[in-house]
Amino acid sequence: MKALFDSSSVNCSKLITKTYSTSFSLGIKLFAPSIRPAIYAIYGFVRYADEIVDSFHDYEQETLLNEFEEEYRKSLKRKISLNPIINSFQEIVLKYDLHQYVDAFLTSMRHDLDKTEYNTKEEYDDYIYGSADVVGLMCLRVFVNNDNEKFNHLKESAQYLGSAFQKVNFLRDFKDDINDLGRSYFPELETNTLTKSAKESILEDIENDFAEAYKGIIQLPLESRLGVFVAYKYYSKLLKKLKRADTTSIMNSRIRISNPLKFLILTKAYIRFKFNII
Repeated sequence: MKALFDSSSVNCSKLITKTYSTSFSLGIKLFAPSIRPAIYAIYGFVRYADEIVDSFHDYEQETLLNEFEEEYRKSLKRKISLNPIINSFQEIVLKYDLHQYVDAFLTSMRHDLDKTEYNTKEEYDDYIYGSADVVGLMCLRVFVNNDNEKFNHLKESAQYLGSAFQKVNFLRDFKDDINDLGRSYFPELETNTLTKSAKESILEDIENDFAEAYKGIIQLPLESRLGVFVAYKYYSKLLKKLKRADTTSIMNSRIRISNPLKFLILTKAYIRFKFNII
């Protein structure tokens, strides 16, 4: 029965989520059970595509990405794939009409194969839209259960949140992106050096994204609001740590949030949610 295969495919996507991101896995558990499988499917697909361009340096990355995309395209026509990650994802793409967002995402992943610098704001914004904003939009389609009116009302905030998360990741992973991947994302940088003025400009931009994103978070359906709010608070706390860190620390180490602090963020968010103040 295909239903059994589909169920095992979602379980594979769930395993990938747990393996690669304990924080995101925890966030999904805060969603209503009805929407968790779709979010696992989305995460599994984007995670694997991202790993191809970021981690598989000893392999033919472009060939792997080509084959991954080809199998995805075939799955949309066949409505099945023997790759369980793609199989679980294609069902969600078809159900929620995510085609344009996946296309934009794959375009940004291809940039990571050979593009190493983003010198203009337009290039930077285009990359972030494809690598992060569209993931937020995919999730939003699930959250509002294909309600176009709600989606259109909240999509701008979803994009701001995706942008904020990605920019925080860029700042947190500054050392690895520059030294290991040879990538420089921020157009504010001079010779791959994070100056004080560049840092201030980046932080101001991210803080604006978070402020705009919050306006939409508090309007999300109850089934998804707590999970998204916890992720928002986690990244906000990470941003505060980055703000306190000097540029040398950011360029030479990876700023982290401790597990006890993550638990505290979760507890406070849950209390606020229960008292209906988010």
